[in-house]
This record gives sequence, structure tokens and C-alpha cells, in this order.
Amino acid sequence: MSTLSWEEFSRVELRVGRITHAEVFEKARRPAYVLQVDFGAEFGVRKSSAQITELYDPATLIGRLVVAVTNFPPKQIGPIMSECLVTGFHNEDGAVALCVPDQDVPLGTRLM
Repeated sequence: MSTLSWEEFSRVELRVGRITHAEVFEKARRPAYVLQVDFGAEFGVRKSSAQITELYDPATLIGRLVVAVTNFPPKQIGPIMSECLVTGFHNEDGAVALCVPDQDVPLGTRLM
């Protein structure tokens, strides 16, 4: 594993957001959802594509807090423009479990 400096790490903006909308990404090559994530007044609502269909249904995602990278440039993923990267971990079966805070924190709060 390579190491990175604190300066390099500090450039990555990992922020807390709340999923406000989730729907099946019909045109995705691999099963995915299109999410809208609210990062609060300062950062607004951003769209993301997330391959989390094995463990989550769209209805159960609404209102959940997530951790996302918010300073990647927008990326075209099929017909949608992804504006953040929602983070997660592969479980033993390869399904993605969301990375989430275990307490409520203000939207837009940056990971320290």
C-alpha cells in the first residue's frame, strides 16, 4: 500500500449528505440507483450513481445519511452527470454497504 501525505488527504472533501431521492438507474450497464444527496445550504443537492442495489431498495434509502466525495469533477455516467461519489465498502459477497455516520451530524460536515 502506498502512503500519502496529510496535504494530499486534506484535498479530498468527504462530506455528510442526506439522500432525498433514489430511483433505479434504468440505463446503467450494471445495476445501480440514481441518488440525489442534500449536502446542506452551502453545498446543495448533488446527483450520484451508486451500485448499491444488492443491499438497498430505493424507498429505504430516502432520509439516510451518507458520506460522499464532493470535490471530484462531474462525471458523465450514461445519461446522467454524477456530481459526487457516495462511498461504501464491499462485504464478503461483493455487495456494497454504504459508509454512514453512526450519529446525526449537520449536512455538509466534512470528515476530519
